[in-house]
Amino acid sequence: MKILSLAMCSLALALPVAPVHAAVADPEIQAVIESFRTSIIQRDRERFLSLFVQADVPWQSVVDDQSLAQIKLKRPEAIKARFKQENNPVAFIDGIVKSKNTSEETFSNVKIDSDGEVAAVSFDYQFLSNGRPTNWGKECWLMVRTEQGWKITTVAYSVTLPAPKDG
Repeated sequence: MKILSLAMCSLALALPVAPVHAAVADPEIQAVIESFRTSIIQRDRERFLSLFVQADVPWQSVVDDQSLAQIKLKRPEAIKARFKQENNPVAFIDGIVKSKNTSEETFSNVKIDSDGEVAAVSFDYQFLSNGRPTNWGKECWLMVRTEQGWKITTVAYSVTLPAPKDG
């Protein structure tokens, strides 16, 4: 029995094992995240749009239940996850460029899962207008590595709104 156990252990050690990849921060993807952040602050439309595989990639938001109830007080027809064709990178950055307010999106808890060709990136975000949070949640990007580097193919994000002010 000992010989059989020893043989099984030897066999198990000799079998090829798929390498385990720790969640290593990919510097090229990290650079896209930072460029996304700074192009918002700097209102740099051209740089912002260059981060996407095409300028009109779909963005999909979903509003949390408490925020949805808050929205429904003014717009009863509101739904959690309405698809809007006009919700895309062009409309987003154009709104920031035209706004008199300063804008910034911050990121924390960044997670990158990639095989070197495709990547799923997720993080907690907070969007600030004039330094004040307007909404926050979880954001997810799907990315592909092109000849020009990593590009965002789609964005999905949750939206939590601040509680209404009393008064």
